[in-house]
Amino acid sequence: MSKPVVAIVGRPNVGKSTLFNALAGERISIVKDTPGVTRDRIYAEVSWLNYEFTMIDTGGIEPDSKDIIISQMREQAQIAIDTADVIVFMTDVRQGLVDADAKVADMLRRSKKPVVLVVNKVDNFDKYMPDVYEFYNLGIGEPVPISSSSMLGLGDMLDKVTAFFAARDEDEEEDETPKIAIIGKPNVGKSSLVNKLCGENRVIVSNIAGTTRDAIDTRVKFHGKDYIFIDTAGLRRKSKVKEELERFSIIRAVAAVEKADVVIIMIDATEGVTEQDAKIAGIAHDRGKGIIIAVNKWDAIEKNDKTVKEHTDKIRQTLSFMPYAQIMFISVKTGQRLPKIYETIDAVIENNSMRVGTGVLNEIITEAVALQQPPSDKGRRLKIFYTTQVAVKPPTFVIFVNDKELMHFSYVRYLENRIRDAFGFEGTSLKFIIRERKED
Repeated sequence: MSKPVVAIVGRPNVGKSTLFNALAGERISIVKDTPGVTRDRIYAEVSWLNYEFTMIDTGGIEPDSKDIIISQMREQAQIAIDTADVIVFMTDVRQGLVDADAKVADMLRRSKKPVVLVVNKVDNFDKYMPDVYEFYNLGIGEPVPISSSSMLGLGDMLDKVTAFFAARDEDEEEDETPKIAIIGKPNVGKSSLVNKLCGENRVIVSNIAGTTRDAIDTRVKFHGKDYIFIDTAGLRRKSKVKEELERFSIIRAVAAVEKADVVIIMIDATEGVTEQDAKIAGIAHDRGKGIIIAVNKWDAIEKNDKTVKEHTDKIRQTLSFMPYAQIMFISVKTGQRLPKIYETIDAVIENNSMRVGTGVLNEIITEAVALQQPPSDKGRRLKIFYTTQVAVKPPTFVIFVNDKELMHFSYVRYLENRIRDAFGFEGTSLKFIIRERKED
């Protein structure tokens, strides 16, 4: 089951970022230790009671004229409608109900998406409640009074948001069809790849309402097997602001990755791998998805016997945090290696769902420990008692040790490499949880 996506929409200065940071906690501004992966402030993982969801801040509108505010608000609302399972629409009790609020409420109402209407800056319930009632006029349900800066009313708001998840889970039948998200920078060939994969097979069984207006998730049959491709196209907006475009592309990518089993990261061979590619790839890596790197426009590259190695080395260097990713060199234009994509998807899904027996796993770990002594500190040496796999998607292992502090990340990396040598796990990240246990 994919994690729900919740988007926050609202005018400038109503307190969206304050709410976002309050819900995300400190984690949001942390830069991940993994080289090349920074946590973007656009999205965060949030837990409330038994629920976990991805929250997106649809972002900053700071133009001068009122008309621009309204048009950008609509743009923002459209992105939320396209990508989110639940929309939090934020207003400001002190500014009162304004024209832009009414216009966006109209769009949200027509979208039929679940909306939680939030009235912010209600620091004193007795004083401001009469003003909160005015927001009933928007016609999108009961306004929830909160104060993001004073952390008041957030529990009531989250209860309303998560109430929609239960309904969503009932509606979402457990569809076992592999879901593949295609992400990457604009104009790298994402839509063309989907069209080519569908066009060559000519068997689109159904069109599922998709994650973007510009593209629908497409169900394709290949050699008798179904696949669903989630396209993150629709980024060619006439935006003067490059960052705005990048922001939209990241929001779309987060929503698509959340729903996918395997992520194909498309890179333009003529441009080479870039920092933005690393940022987009980091989203999939963070979520433990199966990953394929498809280097497109390979037909446009002049080649010699070193070309593949040079390109592979550069990709491995820039995306050093995901050495397990499968790399393919393709050309959507000529169809080069496109049938092999399905074979690679199947292999990656299998690896992402692979379970390893506890006995054989501990044999591998014992052998690894014998070959390379565990680290020690001040005369105390790390002891590994036992290792077991506790989950799949991604494969997750718990290692029981005498002292967590002694388990250096480089030794975890060493053990991961030994496990990969033994079982493969190509195309999927592995997750390790270190637990302490008293020595007998």
